[in-house]
Amino acid sequence: MAVLGSYCEANASISEVWIQSGLSPCFFFTLLPILLLTVSLLFGTFHCICYRKYGTAMEPKYIPRSQLYKLQLGLSAILQVQFVGGLLWQTISPGVLPGFVILYGCLSVVGWTCAIILLQVERNRVMMLDRTRGHSVILLLFWSLAFAGENLSFISWSSPLWWWSLETTVKKVQFGLWVLRYICTALLFVLGLWAPGLPQRPYMLLINEDEQDIEQPLLSGTESNRSTWQDFGKKVKLLVPYMWPKGNMLLQGLVILCLLLLGAERAINIFVPVFYKNIVNELAAGESWNTLAVTVCIYVLLKFLQGGGAGSSGFVSNMRTFLWIRVQQFTNREVQVQLFAHLHSLSLRWHLGRRTGEVLRSVDRGTASINSLLSYIVFSIFPTIADIIIAIIYFSTFFNAWFGLIVFVCMALYLTLTIIITEWRTKYRRDMNSMDNDAKSKAVDSLLNFETVKYYNAEAYEVSRFNSAILKYQVSEWKVNASLALLNQTQNLIIGSGLLAGSMLCAYFVTENKFQIGDYVLFGTYIVQLYTPLNWFGTYYRMIQSSFIDMENMFELFTEEQEVRDDPDAGNLLFKLGKVEFENVHFNYVNGKEILKDVSFTVMPGQTVALVGPSGSGKSTIIRLLFRFYDIQGGCIRIDGQDIAKVKQSSLRSHIGVVPQDTVLFNNTIRDNIRYGRVTATDEEVEEAAQAADIHDKIMTFPDGYDTAVGERGLKLSGGEKQRVAIARTILKAPQIILLDEATSALDTQTERNIQSSLSTVCANRTTIVVAHRLSTIINADQILVIKEGRIAERGRHDELLSKGGLYADMWMKQQQGQDTDSASDTEVKDKSTEKLQPVSTDITKATRASIQLCKA
Repeated sequence: MAVLGSYCEANASISEVWIQSGLSPCFFFTLLPILLLTVSLLFGTFHCICYRKYGTAMEPKYIPRSQLYKLQLGLSAILQVQFVGGLLWQTISPGVLPGFVILYGCLSVVGWTCAIILLQVERNRVMMLDRTRGHSVILLLFWSLAFAGENLSFISWSSPLWWWSLETTVKKVQFGLWVLRYICTALLFVLGLWAPGLPQRPYMLLINEDEQDIEQPLLSGTESNRSTWQDFGKKVKLLVPYMWPKGNMLLQGLVILCLLLLGAERAINIFVPVFYKNIVNELAAGESWNTLAVTVCIYVLLKFLQGGGAGSSGFVSNMRTFLWIRVQQFTNREVQVQLFAHLHSLSLRWHLGRRTGEVLRSVDRGTASINSLLSYIVFSIFPTIADIIIAIIYFSTFFNAWFGLIVFVCMALYLTLTIIITEWRTKYRRDMNSMDNDAKSKAVDSLLNFETVKYYNAEAYEVSRFNSAILKYQVSEWKVNASLALLNQTQNLIIGSGLLAGSMLCAYFVTENKFQIGDYVLFGTYIVQLYTPLNWFGTYYRMIQSSFIDMENMFELFTEEQEVRDDPDAGNLLFKLGKVEFENVHFNYVNGKEILKDVSFTVMPGQTVALVGPSGSGKSTIIRLLFRFYDIQGGCIRIDGQDIAKVKQSSLRSHIGVVPQDTVLFNNTIRDNIRYGRVTATDEEVEEAAQAADIHDKIMTFPDGYDTAVGERGLKLSGGEKQRVAIARTILKAPQIILLDEATSALDTQTERNIQSSLSTVCANRTTIVVAHRLSTIINADQILVIKEGRIAERGRHDELLSKGGLYADMWMKQQQGQDTDSASDTEVKDKSTEKLQPVSTDITKATRASIQLCKA
């Protein structure tokens, strides 16, 4: 049994802080549990009272079921058992038991019990006015102090009063208990930042989520208060392939060389202040010129290699930056190419719902942020942390533990407050990005639709909308900059306090003749050199966090899944004759609204089938399904007996040519737009396709001919000219199956007849499916399908359908009557200025006549 001795060890006093090259165990193990108990008991009690009085119990469905939360409780319980077990073991062991050991064990048990109670209170109750997520500051401070206290043991590495020497059984057991405490407190500190037992979204948003019925805009799935480090593993997993240039030995060698130069910088940072100290001491001691000159030359060489401050512009740093350029370019290229390919692999549904300006802005910021992220992590964060650890070890070893303690406390406070304040600022940065996306999206949409803006004289309205978006962005921007100023002032206060404490202590030791003047110079030089990258550490952390925020939208793009995928066993389409079959096809764009209902028809090789019917009946949907823009919900679509869902999309689409109703051209020349049908085509083949589409003569009238730029989306061309370019493009592709979706709707009567003749030649011996509203263009079709409300209401040839007197005949009669009425009423128009009658065109569509009636009204 142990004998109860005095409060401290023999020949020791609680007033002594530093004895025998280390912290006094009596002082340390008295102060640490008192601090922890104060935080957990005093502040924790007040915190629990507030939760009980002003909080509300969380509904069980919103409390996450987390194994990591159970791990938090288990680690806290292990620590309690460790304190009790350690106290009992020392009680029954022979020897003298100091009083501080009993106090340490009892206070620690009480403190950790309070922490467990507070942890359970936070899991089950919530402050309704608190919109943040995660643990309270009190718990985070408790775990941080506990972990920091275990790290302070390293300062007493050389002290025989601590357990590092492992000389006796007692010290071995104490070392084992310390290892257990270190692991548990480290895990609790990390888990505390993650807060696995609490909802990952603000509770107020969760309880109101069921009541929200507002469509969320694209790329806005991130909550404003969500931690930037959430899903950190997934983000890093996406980054890993770009960190190491696989398959390129040269770039891999450059990466290794850059890391070696990074290590050399750390060594240089140590020796620069050391040689500066030697210069001062040699000058004070009156050393010979030769000795002094060698020291000065070595110092200048090291300073040249290091550069100003912390090596930001030194030879080694500049060489590393130069060598890293190729690696950075590789990363940037790989990210952009991968994302561009991924966007093209997404379904038509996604592209129809996207906002182009927002997507492009997210891509630009995301790709730029990856380069910043890799650079800051590899060349800023890791080196800064290494410099901090080296500084603590150096000052503790070559000065004394007080200097190591000052550096450690300053660094811990600096990093902790930087992380806390920066995490708090996250929502402002994310909100600013959202406002920026919105402003750029409005600008892009307005410019892309400038014709509509002009039609409705809405220039002032668009400018006002854009101005409002900019004002909202600037409000968010002000919050970001204001919170940044607060962070900078906090960092400066900590750095200044640490520099003052260390300088005063060093100056005191110089006056006591314990240090030389060179030691004071060494401390001042080293600490300023250390604080320079540390001062930038906050910037590095903010930039890394900003990069993660900027990457969030890009990661969302990466996580967008392909709606239409190739079957794992898909092969190429074995085209034979071009027989197309729809068998009991069912399809819907959204659940609950079926567009096609049990559609079945067959197009024999070389036949032309026309699809007619009212708008919205599903005609264009059939075209899109055959091209496999979407997958059907029921039935089967075959080409030459092969299910198109079982063949590769690229192979399927290579055999199909489409002339869409709304043609959009690239902002390029006419020649390149036509050549897009077959990029390997010669200029002669391009011109032959243009002649077949009856646009060659028109192109030749342009000053630049085939080199004429068509403008954004082809807006420099008329609607008919754009459609003929699209027809020429399809003719150049020479597909075996042709899909015409109102291919001549934008053409005048004469040009339409010419195009119909050209299409008849092109479609000869090719399977053709035509979507038409103008029935006069499909009277020669081999089969006409009348679609109504997603079903085939009638089918047959033109004459057969007319003889039935059904829906098709009714549509035919109405179109004929409309043309006759237009011919009678619009044959001549009285010219008010000359009173002369002039003939006008009789080819007026129903939409045009409706517009005229609207004008008359």
